[in-house]
Amino acid sequence: MKTSIALLMLLAGAATSTGALADDKAGQDKSTVCVACHGSDGNSPSAAFPSLAGQNARYIYLQLRDFKEGRRKNELMSPMAAGLAKQDMLDLADYFSHQKKKPTGFQTDPAKVASGRGIADAALCPMCHLGGFSGQNEIPRVAGQHYDYVVLQLKNFRGRLRTNDGGNMTAYAKSLTDEQIDDLAHYIASLN
Repeated sequence: MKTSIALLMLLAGAATSTGALADDKAGQDKSTVCVACHGSDGNSPSAAFPSLAGQNARYIYLQLRDFKEGRRKNELMSPMAAGLAKQDMLDLADYFSHQKKKPTGFQTDPAKVASGRGIADAALCPMCHLGGFSGQNEIPRVAGQHYDYVVLQLKNFRGRLRTNDGGNMTAYAKSLTDEQIDDLAHYIASLN
């Protein structure tokens, strides 16, 4: 009886928010193809690619699934995700979600950070992204993300080049100016 309870507790601890079992070690092994863009520990060395360290597992899994199924398109990621099985995606998501996010080194402008915070608060961004932009479930953690990547994604939402968001970000971003996007990106990049 005690062994059965211990085994159930161990299995429950290995489950991700997707409800399936993920293997952190298998995810680390599978992540070797991700290193060039996303870094060995999920901290991308390039501002062109997102850091995945500390991102919630459910979000990573859903983005990989969307790349695989064509709901999200990217000339590099779409082919990378095409051959992934569901278990691969779960394992990768689990691994990257357990890595520690490191600062990107981007030097933010304090005036733009303040303006970006005002824009985010007025739009109620923390209602979905949570306080500190830490994310939840299908909503990404964007705190401390690369400035260039944030700008690109906001522009992609605005231009409807990215539409796998259920309509929330595309609806919000359609009225953003380039200056507002710049300020929001400074603010988001300044968060830990």
